[in-house]
Amino acid sequence: MILASLYSGGKDSAFSLYLAEQMGHEVPCIVNIMPEDEASWIFHTPNLGVVPLMAESMGKRLITAPSTGSEEGDMAGLRNALEGLDVDGVVTGAIWSDYQWDRMNLVCGDLGLKVVSPLWRKDQDMVMDELLASGIRAIIVGCYAEGLGEEWLGREIDRSAAEELRRIRAKTGISILGEGGEYESLTIDSPLYRLPLSIDSSRREWSRGGGTLRVESASLVPRTGPSDGTSGASACWRRPRSRTWTSRPPRTSACG
Repeated sequence: MILASLYSGGKDSAFSLYLAEQMGHEVPCIVNIMPEDEASWIFHTPNLGVVPLMAESMGKRLITAPSTGSEEGDMAGLRNALEGLDVDGVVTGAIWSDYQWDRMNLVCGDLGLKVVSPLWRKDQDMVMDELLASGIRAIIVGCYAEGLGEEWLGREIDRSAAEELRRIRAKTGISILGEGGEYESLTIDSPLYRLPLSIDSSRREWSRGGGTLRVESASLVPRTGPSDGTSGASACWRRPRSRTWTSRPPRTSACG
């Protein structure tokens, strides 16, 4: 099938897109919904301005649509982005959220689009292991749960971090994939990236036990070696620049 992929820049959407292509689907474009309200229940919100750089690295067309961040606004934004696309269906990174699953299926069903969710209802430990084995690299850019202190901001989700997340889960019951909103992530490299992403400047916002890493500028940089899921977060910081991004609105493009 020819598919569009919902893509927030986080690890789950990146992994689902990768798996969809591994399944033999053609995915020529990615769709990014941009909520005004960071409390959106359906869509990831941190650092959406970096997504155009990711699309460029993957050679994908980017479709964006605004949303108020309310449930109605998110669904309207999704409908506006998907309406008229020449695709058979949509890839989603949904894993365990029935709320997201129901609303995405409602919009896609109304538009006659199939929903492809490679991670849906998969065991979270298995997903984490397969994510790391795939070569996808992501850093944590939002922490909102007990046990995830400010030191986690900017940390790469590698095998060491995964084991620490499992230890925190044993104490507090968190989802190691952040499915309960415990954390948000940003994909810095993927088998689909021609060039990895470097975070050139950022700032931390932290208050009352939670916070966000705000990316202020980023660039695509030459690849220095294969990823095996074990390297530290410092590998994505301040390399020589190839293409750069600073805070500005992404372009909107058509698919198909």
